[in-house]
Amino acid sequence: MGLTVLEVEVGNPANPEVAEKIEFLVDSGAIYSVVPTPLLEGLGIRPLATQDFRLADGSKIVRKKGGAFFRYGARVGVADVIFGEEGDSTLLGTFTLGALGLSLDPLRRELKPLPMLLARLSITL
Repeated sequence: MGLTVLEVEVGNPANPEVAEKIEFLVDSGAIYSVVPTPLLEGLGIRPLATQDFRLADGSKIVRKKGGAFFRYGARVGVADVIFGEEGDSTLLGTFTLGALGLSLDPLRRELKPLPMLLARLSITL
């Protein structure tokens, strides 16, 4: 099985014109994206909460969480982001993929557009 790596722009939702392009490992098993703290702080993104995580060895860690703007080609979205610390991998998680309207085909390791459905209630009187 191969790895899927993407170059994606990350910015502050309050000022999306200022963004940094970084390389992400696409992880369909990760919910949140992880971006190094210095990059997020440099963009003026501040933590809003903390989140507990369990590692593969069973240990627990706590990381700060905020919100970031993401751009991949013509696709844009805003999603939660984890403030990565030294030793953390830079990951693109499923929330960010969904915000960009994309999903990862786990067998081919290719990105595919998500079918965008919108429910609409029609009432006739």
